[in-house]
Amino acid sequence: MPQASVLEAPPPRFSADEVAAMAAELFGVAGGATDLGSERDQTFLVADGTGGAIVKIANLAEDPAVLELEAAAIEHALRVDPELPVARQLARASFDTPEGTHAVRLFERRSGRTSTGAELTDGAVRELAATHARLNLALRGFLHPAAGRELLWNLAHAPKLRPLLAAIGDSKRRAMVEAVLDRFDTRVGPRWLELRGQVVHGDLTADNVLFDDRQHVTGIVDFGDIGHSAQIADFAIGLTSVLRGRTGEDVYRAARLAIDGYSMRIPLEDLELALLGDLVAARLATLVTISSWRMTRYPENAEYIQAWDEDSWALLDQFAQEGADSVCRKLGAPRAPEPTPELARRRRLVLGPALTDLTYREPVHVVSADDVWLVDAQGRRLLDAYNNVPVVGHCHPRVTEAVVRQTRAVNTHTRYLYEPLVDLAERLVASMPPGSGLDTVMLVNSGSEANDLAWRIAGASTGRTGGIVTAHAYHGVSAAIADFSPEEWAADFHPPNVRTIDPHRPAREEMSRALDGFDLAATFLDAGFTSDGIFTPPADELRQIVSATHAAGGVFVADEVQVGHGRSGRHLWSFVHYGLQPDIVTLGKPMGNGYPVAAVIARRELVDEFAATTDFFSTFGGNPVAAAAALAVLEVIEDERLIDRAGRVGAYLADELRRLEHPAIQAIRGFGLLAGVGLPDAQLAGRVMDRLRDRGVLVGRTGPGENVLKIRPPLVFGDEHVDLLVGELDAALAAEG
Repeated sequence: MPQASVLEAPPPRFSADEVAAMAAELFGVAGGATDLGSERDQTFLVADGTGGAIVKIANLAEDPAVLELEAAAIEHALRVDPELPVARQLARASFDTPEGTHAVRLFERRSGRTSTGAELTDGAVRELAATHARLNLALRGFLHPAAGRELLWNLAHAPKLRPLLAAIGDSKRRAMVEAVLDRFDTRVGPRWLELRGQVVHGDLTADNVLFDDRQHVTGIVDFGDIGHSAQIADFAIGLTSVLRGRTGEDVYRAARLAIDGYSMRIPLEDLELALLGDLVAARLATLVTISSWRMTRYPENAEYIQAWDEDSWALLDQFAQEGADSVCRKLGAPRAPEPTPELARRRRLVLGPALTDLTYREPVHVVSADDVWLVDAQGRRLLDAYNNVPVVGHCHPRVTEAVVRQTRAVNTHTRYLYEPLVDLAERLVASMPPGSGLDTVMLVNSGSEANDLAWRIAGASTGRTGGIVTAHAYHGVSAAIADFSPEEWAADFHPPNVRTIDPHRPAREEMSRALDGFDLAATFLDAGFTSDGIFTPPADELRQIVSATHAAGGVFVADEVQVGHGRSGRHLWSFVHYGLQPDIVTLGKPMGNGYPVAAVIARRELVDEFAATTDFFSTFGGNPVAAAAALAVLEVIEDERLIDRAGRVGAYLADELRRLEHPAIQAIRGFGLLAGVGLPDAQLAGRVMDRLRDRGVLVGRTGPGENVLKIRPPLVFGDEHVDLLVGELDAALAAEG
């Protein structure tokens, strides 16, 4: 008999006395029988006051294969997760009546009682959802031929409710259900096959779960609605039972707690969250529609059939008044992007005037990213030739997964012992040149913090307070390091303990001038001169800066925050490219591919001198998640051979830029995947940058005159991206005449 008919066939009608006699005859279980209620079967507790068991008498229309499916699923789940509180099937028998032969099953009795969702405490809501996820995990690998049964309770079949809507007498209520089904057809149905599917319980609701007096889960019962469905649809069924009886914002508060509980075991995918609100509404529509339809057939079972009707209608009414989109957002669906001008207005209002303004005339309103692409609020893909932070590409799967996995495991501070921090420190030390003495690592959160710490170490080592930087350098935002960032200085500002050198002039002369009468503690150098306008001077020029620093008793700090992690196309670190010998190396920006993490790598004797005068601790510096992200970045750079790629693609980029025949181009500079295109003035550079943005390519500006286009893409940039970039730059320059 088709499975759809199980809801149409009349349920068994045995009396309590008949069931007690049946239990004694078939299973040897003695005691009185208490009806527990059921939709299409009969379920009784048979007990004599000491223990007892559950007797379930199947509907005559039930397919025997489905009963085998239930038993097999229970045994499979308990084999996978023996601690799951699932009520076992103990025995099965048959009982003949004039109408036919009923399948009778004996189940283990679990302690506890059922509850309504509104009665559950916050802790119980989370535990119920986590238990639901555990059961789904336990059934994930389970297969059975009967799992494809067609049952209207399965949300996969929600569209098949339409022929039953006539049973809903109230036209307003019927229209609410029709609206839910219409939305299901347009939003859920077309994407159903994209959802994770498996065999699921199908009815893991608060009234099919037992709780003890403290509302801990003690039992999972009634696998009668088992079948193959979308995992998120199964969760929606359980979630709906938690929400019924609640009102207002408490509905969504409880829903978020349940989502948290489920996600502890099975994190939800974006599509699942996007459709969860529609699936909850579909479950409510299923409840009231089947209830109305069955009431016309079995009015004698009205108390059981209509038990949840009013709560379901009340929730459907609340959803209808709030609007389906709002409900979905409150249940986790991503919100639609706000209009860009309004978002920019809010940004200015709440973040204030001190924050650097947005980069382009038309702001880039980003909603997602992938590899070398950013996607804006209008769905347009923009080629990212500017950001060095996502060094291995936006949202690289290995880095994002490393972050997520470690976040799920543990994230804490460095006063505890854990592997990622030590692994990262060892990996960084191993990346330093042999014999460099750079053997001690200190982890912080940003390049600014790294340079600030390097400055403190230099001061402790030398006992001095003077620093040298290049004329338009940028090394960070802390109070001390802002003084080492001339790019950010006001016109009339020059800290007395900082002297600058001009990277365009001979290094020997510049260092001699800067050191005259100056007690030097440290020289900071970004070997890509990223903020000075991007230069590649002869290596000997930079070595003279290092030699002069050491001769003056100072500490040389190689700032790799902007130009490290393989950007040179020859080595992991740019100071190696020039053959420099730093005392301290600082890392930041790209180190975590977007996750905040930075490092100081120094000679041990310098750190020892620093430690003799102070203790140092950073709560989040080198936390397990940050360390996992940084390790993943180093692995990807190595596995994908991104340094070689940066060298090859960078050379192609330089060649193609030099082919551009436009009188405004004054210079092409850089190395690897760091390039500067010098233009006559800041106004032209700004217009070209904005034209490129309009054409779907993002670059920046740099240099004292803001007249150098800064090209600094992720290292996964390819030849095809170079072709696009250079072609659009050519067009943008041509538009200037």
